[in-house]
Amino acid sequence: MLCTVLLLASACAAGPQAEEPPATPATTLQETSAPASKATGTAGGSGVMTSDNVKQVAHVRKTAPFDGADDINTDLAFQGDYAYVGNFGGFSIYDISDPTKPQVVSQVACPGQQNDVTIYEDLLILSIDEPMSGPECDAGDDERSWEGLRIFDVSDKKSPRYVGAVQTECGSHTHTMVPGQDSLYVYVSSPGPEPDSETCPSPHELLQVVEVPLGSPQSAKVVSKPNIFPDRQAAEFASGCHDITAYPEKRVAAAACFGDGVLLDISDPVNPKVLQQLTDTQNFSIWHSATFNNDGTKVVFSDELGGGGMATCDRNTPDTKGANAVYDLVNGKLERRGYFKIPREQQKNENCVAHNGSLIPVPGKDIMVQSWYQGGVSIWDFTDSANPKEIGFFERGPARQGGIAGSWSAYYYNGYIYSSDIMEGLDVLEIDDPLTDPAKKVKMDDFNVQTQKSY
Repeated sequence: MLCTVLLLASACAAGPQAEEPPATPATTLQETSAPASKATGTAGGSGVMTSDNVKQVAHVRKTAPFDGADDINTDLAFQGDYAYVGNFGGFSIYDISDPTKPQVVSQVACPGQQNDVTIYEDLLILSIDEPMSGPECDAGDDERSWEGLRIFDVSDKKSPRYVGAVQTECGSHTHTMVPGQDSLYVYVSSPGPEPDSETCPSPHELLQVVEVPLGSPQSAKVVSKPNIFPDRQAAEFASGCHDITAYPEKRVAAAACFGDGVLLDISDPVNPKVLQQLTDTQNFSIWHSATFNNDGTKVVFSDELGGGGMATCDRNTPDTKGANAVYDLVNGKLERRGYFKIPREQQKNENCVAHNGSLIPVPGKDIMVQSWYQGGVSIWDFTDSANPKEIGFFERGPARQGGIAGSWSAYYYNGYIYSSDIMEGLDVLEIDDPLTDPAKKVKMDDFNVQTQKSY
């Protein structure tokens, strides 16, 4: 499938085959209200383009053991003065007490696609979506009969300790935490089934729930497999969820399940129930991820057309594909209002599509920062659901080495934007704008983007 061909770099590495961008003429690219752009020098290389209200305040290149061509930076999580960055080769911990001077505290070599990371108290969890010979970090290439979640104790930031693992069917492409009283519940999203696979047999439940007892994380196990789409079990195409965003305070979650967007009731976290199922085959290729607004009255679903490996930010791809769809929650049901796609056309050798992002915590406004691979980092306002607009951006030119590159995740945390760049490393950005400045007063103790908290 497409994502396998792309050196396993795509965020949909085991997902269904993506569509080719249609050959129909593009609709007019959206205009931006962002200030004029400027070119600036950077420690990251040849230079970047930013809007006048955005500046790069720090750049930390990848270093050994994560500086090889296959060492792809992935997702981010935050806790206190630390940032945790996943990588196909393992994970890194950065001291960000001074965001303008991030310092590497430790790097743990623990190979596994994708190594998306979350943090809760002293526990760090990694998603492994690649068959391996065992759960330990030194697992070899023989047999390849295990994939799932790895769990680490990071109470000592300089010396994280592996404490256990949970095998899940079809691995874990991404995962989402829902805290309980004495346990942490983890929703495992994974595509599948895969023909003739030892780790991803048919039929494959779309969702698996893992319970991690906080007092004994080594005894974590799968406690339920909610069959939220019974009719999918007989489907010929690969199915599953790519990403789930939970909003525990609201007792809801939004799931991007490849072919559908889903609103879930998670009042009982072990047994989530479907509230609404959205299907849009005209505009969506891969339902990739979801973000609630702070009030829980809107959901942004993104479409990862091309699986992250194609140039879909061009004039030949309509604005409604490879973009974000904004839905309003009206009388308990989601209704689509508008679309957002970056207005800056990318070159044909730049993989670009909507990817991971988070809210910027501006009270009374709906503003989001988001990665677009080689399209860079976009800051956009969807307060008016029907007319979202970009208000700032940061991007590099085409990758010097070619191939898959760019920002995998871009999140706002305590006054700064952190971007995990696939090849270039960690970028720290700052936006100075009257519209977003109120967010600088909002302080978070921790931040996992798939587990939203109100501000």
